[in-house]
Amino acid sequence: MQLAVDSQDAAEAQYHVARPPRHDWTLEQARSLYGAPFNDLLFAAHTVHRRNFDANRIQISRLLSIKTGGCVEDCGYCSQSAHHASGLKASKLMAVEKVLDEARKAKAEGATRYCMGAAWREPKARDMDQIVAMIEGVKALGMETCMTLGMLGDDDARRLSKAGLDYYNHNIDTSERYYNAVITTRTFQDRLDTLERVRAAGMKVCCGGILGMGEGANDRVDMLVTLANLAEHPESVPINLLIPIDGTPLAGAARLDTIEFVRTIATARIMMPRSFVRLSAGRTEMTDEMQALCFFAGANSIFAGDRLLTADNPDSDADAALFGRLGLSPMALDAPETEHDR
Repeated sequence: MQLAVDSQDAAEAQYHVARPPRHDWTLEQARSLYGAPFNDLLFAAHTVHRRNFDANRIQISRLLSIKTGGCVEDCGYCSQSAHHASGLKASKLMAVEKVLDEARKAKAEGATRYCMGAAWREPKARDMDQIVAMIEGVKALGMETCMTLGMLGDDDARRLSKAGLDYYNHNIDTSERYYNAVITTRTFQDRLDTLERVRAAGMKVCCGGILGMGEGANDRVDMLVTLANLAEHPESVPINLLIPIDGTPLAGAARLDTIEFVRTIATARIMMPRSFVRLSAGRTEMTDEMQALCFFAGANSIFAGDRLLTADNPDSDADAALFGRLGLSPMALDAPETEHDR
């Protein structure tokens, strides 16, 4: 597919950048976009990104595991699954004040969104009072809140929303076709149902996937089509690079080609122009040059801090050095309106 991107105006015409985001992508259109000449794809993605966001500001989020290990799901990439011999021991739900202490540290280091994750299939009624207290406490610090607790029923979704939860994370992980090769204990539709409940309860959606699990390029594109064709695009789209973990079924997965990862970021930016596209797990395996390409292609959010749930992450000094080299700055919580809002 040769894209008409000899100028910014041509790129905007090609992708209808000035119009409301699309929700009617066909697989053929998206696959052709993903497979376009690399320079053309990046030019188009950056055009879309610059039209909707400040291209030199990055949203900083922090992720904390508030309950680790012992999950009954069998997600093939996850060290926290009770099905896998990863050596990770299960822990109890963290005390509220400990969570708030960590949130205060994150805010002091520049994070504007605080994400809390529990290794559950779904939250239990006995834990909801603590969960609500965590949400209310982090909100009181002036930070955005996000949680990932597994599947949600209607009552739990409404209670989280009433507590003031801003975002709920529930990734679809991969394409519907490839899904059963990675997870068998819940269905692709189960995940979509939870996303619908989150929306119905009035919360924002954080939903993306994991690359490098043995899927093909078509699976990566099909995943993005599923997200882009939702009635509302996810406000946050985390794109994870698999971290192979000993003891999990995907421990021996081959490393994904860098260009393929960047193509996915660029395609996500074009298809969901107003969403935050986040570089999530796997940044320890990315060179500075790879991350720079991703930022140019439209990624504008990262997780900061040296731990992501149970995985390593670049420390704050490494991120500060990278931002300095690239001329990037953290995005304020009350960042100015983007052009599409004016």
